[in-house]
Amino acid sequence: MRLCIFTADYRDPHHTQVNFHVDNLFGGDTCVVCMKRIGDDDKAVLARRPSQRTLADNLALPYHLARNKLKGRPTRSPFGLEKRRIKAFLADQGVEAVLCEFGDITTGVGHVVAETGLPVFGYFRGADATRRINSPKRQAAYAEVFPKLSGIIAVSQFLLDNLARHGLSHPNAHVIPSGVNTSKFVPSEKEAQLFVAVGRFVEKKRPDITIRAFAQASAEAPEARLEMLGDGPLLAECQTLVQELGVADKVIFHGAQPHDIVRARVQAAQFFVQHSVTAPSGDAEGVPMAVQEAMACGAIVISTRHAGIPEIVIEGETGFLVDEGDEAGFQRHIAHALAGEIDIDAIAANARAFADERLDNRKLIRRLEAVIEAGAQR
Repeated sequence: MRLCIFTADYRDPHHTQVNFHVDNLFGGDTCVVCMKRIGDDDKAVLARRPSQRTLADNLALPYHLARNKLKGRPTRSPFGLEKRRIKAFLADQGVEAVLCEFGDITTGVGHVVAETGLPVFGYFRGADATRRINSPKRQAAYAEVFPKLSGIIAVSQFLLDNLARHGLSHPNAHVIPSGVNTSKFVPSEKEAQLFVAVGRFVEKKRPDITIRAFAQASAEAPEARLEMLGDGPLLAECQTLVQELGVADKVIFHGAQPHDIVRARVQAAQFFVQHSVTAPSGDAEGVPMAVQEAMACGAIVISTRHAGIPEIVIEGETGFLVDEGDEAGFQRHIAHALAGEIDIDAIAANARAFADERLDNRKLIRRLEAVIEAGAQR
């Protein structure tokens, strides 16, 4: 099946799951429509040009901007020349189905694709089904486009449930995590008492809680260390916190690193820590990729009962969870791990087995293909 994937920035290095879909769905028989193209390859790619307009488009622009604002659609929803270019590209490429990576992209282009008669699917990953649907206008935009979709997919049941809480549901809805390459993310020799955290230093990750809990729990464990990989607006604050707590010799900030280095540190970790919470803005996780990768590497996850995390971390079997914001509970789990009060080998093996069975992205991509094929036949 010839599939067209709509995304924001093509080959965005942060969107590894989208790039994997582009390269592997239906044997890689895909083309792409994007807002911006990053890098070159041999894929057929249409970079949208909303600023390229005819005289008629410029005259109609105020109407379309007002309509988009009223309906909650993205400002740059296609019309006129851009709309015709998209339709022509889909026809020229022999496209048989469309997948919108990130659900909110459907509100901009779903109407255009529906006009062609092609089946179109939306893939929800996190903020598109949490923070962004707090707006009544965005809810209205989803409600308008959902009947035109052939199906929706979410990386967790939590996201589908959150859409439903806002009155947004679809009769053809599926939960398919993005998954992880379990042939690359594999267990390797572990460094004793090494805790690793991976992710941006942002509110929904609460890295400050991770640092304080680790500092307290490891006070009597001089060999314990925490390595944090990533950057973001809270990084400087967290670096200051480490100095204030007197654990600069135990907590290492690596900053943003290439995937190979991240994978190597996660493989070496005995434990993976991530204190995800719902941010004040409403932003929440889907199923964090870093948690999936840690499980595949046989690292024991200590995290929170947040979003889709409890759907993959089975408490006491593949990892440990606390409520959002429960710093004392987080500290206790770290302390138990350092004291050898958990069966490290058994839990690590369980985590790896779970990842092999339910998070292997090659298996999950077959499920996604089946959903698209079935939905296209309706």
